[in-house]
Order: sequence, then structure tokens, then C-alpha cells
Amino acid sequence: MLSLLLSLWATGIAGADEISELKEQLRIQSEILKQLQQKVADLEAKQKLREQSLTNRIEAVAQKTEAVALKTDKIEAMRLPTSDDWTRRIKWSGDFRYRHEQIDEEKVGSVRWNGGQTRHRIRVRLMLEAVINDEWDVAFRIATGGPGGDPPHDGDPISTNQDLENAFSSKSIWLDLAFFHWHPAAMEGLNVFGGKIENPFYKVGGNQLIWDSDVNPEGIGVKIERAVSNACTLFINGGGFWVDEIHNNTSSVDNADISLWGIQSYIKHNMGDPDYILAGASWFDYANLKGQSPLSSTWGGGSKWFGNTTSGGTYASDYDLLEVFAEYGTKCAVLGGLPAAFFGDYVQNTAATTGQDEGWLAGIKINKAKEPGLWEFLYNYRQLEADAVVGQFSYSDFVGGGTDGRGHKFGFTYQVRKNTQAALTYLHNEDDADSSGRDLDYRRLQADLKLKFK
Repeated sequence: MLSLLLSLWATGIAGADEISELKEQLRIQSEILKQLQQKVADLEAKQKLREQSLTNRIEAVAQKTEAVALKTDKIEAMRLPTSDDWTRRIKWSGDFRYRHEQIDEEKVGSVRWNGGQTRHRIRVRLMLEAVINDEWDVAFRIATGGPGGDPPHDGDPISTNQDLENAFSSKSIWLDLAFFHWHPAAMEGLNVFGGKIENPFYKVGGNQLIWDSDVNPEGIGVKIERAVSNACTLFINGGGFWVDEIHNNTSSVDNADISLWGIQSYIKHNMGDPDYILAGASWFDYANLKGQSPLSSTWGGGSKWFGNTTSGGTYASDYDLLEVFAEYGTKCAVLGGLPAAFFGDYVQNTAATTGQDEGWLAGIKINKAKEPGLWEFLYNYRQLEADAVVGQFSYSDFVGGGTDGRGHKFGFTYQVRKNTQAALTYLHNEDDADSSGRDLDYRRLQADLKLKFK
């Protein structure tokens, strides 16, 4: 506009009225511009107020949220772990077994057979395992089992069966396992157990030549596993266990507790799925057992020797056991390619004072009852002389429990459904316990229904 005025003035054609009109227009436009600037300033001020108000509200909400969070943390600190955390750290498992059993046993004297024994039995076990942290666990298991003696003492160490008898009486429950488990991250393959623990020693084919499957020793056990090569693994198992604490001992030996120390080592070599071979040896040393009263009396089982030789009402021998064993697994062409395992076990009591110091077992397992519709067959034959092992802890069903016998065991298991099995076991043995030298026949048939959960 200014350039236009200058141009008109310069040309001399602009009149005074026109100049006045242009000035008025300039004034009006200037006023409008000032009003617009004021409105912009007002809007900016209002926007700042709104932003400040919003900021204040956000800060207030944040403070309230922080207060609620702190309060929630305090509440959570006093609460039990959430359900997810609880299930991750606690594991329940267990099993139930119903058994029908028939026993026919030849007796000493003129009446050689007494008509046998028929009974029904149950076994119930419930186990809780808890993860303490990355390196420590604890576990507890309760189980059925008959009381030992009158008045009742501790439960039978080689059986968790409970007979269904005595006019619908309530049945006993015992503490079957209670131990800690340490598995340090810095020493992979090392596992240490302490308390009343599961037997840490390997048994080829699951045999019970030395140890009944229900024996749970008390003390400290160690298991080590190391890979020697891609195909070969070394296993070392050991432990020290307290068998019995001696009170007011009146026997001929010193007043010393009975203990057991054991070490076992074996190697497993995989030759290709499923072929493998396993071999190893064990040493078990009982301290202060010779000259002691029967171990069965410590749990109320009466003076039972389970086939071991006695002298003056005490153990005639000490028991230092050397064991060697082997196992071979393959797919057997003769059996249509079914998986099979052949195994053998030999034991000698190097401290026996009698010539009855050896025992051995050989057997086979065919197929595996892992999935519904599958089956498994087991056979073994054993011969166990009187002082080869401590009879108290050997297989409780062989010749009625203990040593000094020989014979066959047959087993068949069928997987009915998931975690559900039916099984038949038959033992045909000969017991050498007759002082006249005559072998006594012993026959035992067991029909089981097994249910598991985990």
C-alpha cells in the first residue's frame, strides 16, 4: 500500500481524499491485526493453563498409582504365593495298588501242605516334592504298611502292603520318605540326598537280589553322572547309612551302632538305538552287625533272621558284600524286533564265617508297558545262600522273605489305560530252611491293579 501511495505521489495524480481514505484503511487493518494478536495470545494462555492442569492431574494419578502399588506390594508380601507360583514349586504324585495274593508253602513235619493262604492287600503312597531354589529341593512320602509288633513299633522296612482284615479296622500310615536333594549348578551331574531316601544303588533289570524295592535307607546318599564320551556314561553311587542305634547292649560286641557304607560304579555304553551294554561293581560294608540281635526286633518284627545263620541268638557273620553286574539291551530279532534286556547279578559276602556266602541271579525283560495296549514280560532265576546278603533287606516275596533258597520268578504287565496297569507275578521257589536237608516248595501268585498319578 505504501508503494502505491509513493507511486501516486510521485506521478502527482493522487488526490488528498484518496490519501485520507487509504490511511483510514491502514488504521483499520492495524486494529484488526492487533485484535488477532490478542486473541492468539489469549488462546496460548488458555492452552498453557490446560496443559498445566493436565500435568497436575497426571502427577496426581501417578502419585495415587504409586501409593496403591506400594500397598499392593505389602499385601503380596504377606500373602501365600500365587497359584501359578505354587504349582511350579510343588509337585504331588502317588500310586494305589490293589493285590490279590495266594501263597502255598510246604511245611516241615508230617503235614506238608496246610492249604495255603489267600489274602487281599492294598498299598497307597503319596509324595510331595517342593522346589526350594535352583539348587535345593525337599520331598516327603507317606505310605501304608503294617505295624511291627505289639505294641506297635516302626513300620516294616521291606513292605508297604496293608492286609484287608481285622473287622474293617482303620489302617496304618507311615513316613516312607523324607529327604533333601542338593544339585549344585556349579557341579553338573552331582546329586546329594539326605534323610530317609530312595535307594541310590542301581539294580540291573530292577532285580531284588540284595535290596527289596521297598527298602529306603536312612543317611546320606550321593549320585554322580559323567559323560566319558558321546556314547559312554560313567555313574558313581555311594552313601553312609545308620542301620540301628544300639541301646543298653548286652551282646558280646562293643556298644557300637550298626551302620552301612556303600560304593557303586558302572558304565553304560550306547551302541545305537536301542542297543546298549552296562557293567559295574558295588561294595557294601556293614559295621558292627556280627554278634548283634536280629534287625527285625528293632521295628517290632520279632526275632526273625530271614535265612541268615545265627550263633547264640546273634548274627554269626559280618556282612561285607562284593557285587558285580551286567545288562545288555537290544531289539531281539527272535522276538520280532521287540526291545529286550538281558541281565545278571552276582554277590559274595567276603566276611561270612560259613560257606553259604554266594548269590546270583539271571533274567530277561521283553517289551515295555509304557503306552495303552502294550505289555511287558519278566523272568529271572536266582540262587541265594544263607549268608550271601543280609536277609532282612532282600526280596520280601522270595521264599517268603530273605535268603537260603532258589527259584523262578515270572511277571507279566499290561498297560490298560494311561497310568493304569494290570499285572501278574508268580514265584516258584525252593526253601533250604528245613534242618533235615529236604527242600521245601514255595509258590506265590500275585494279581495287581496299579493306578498312578503325577
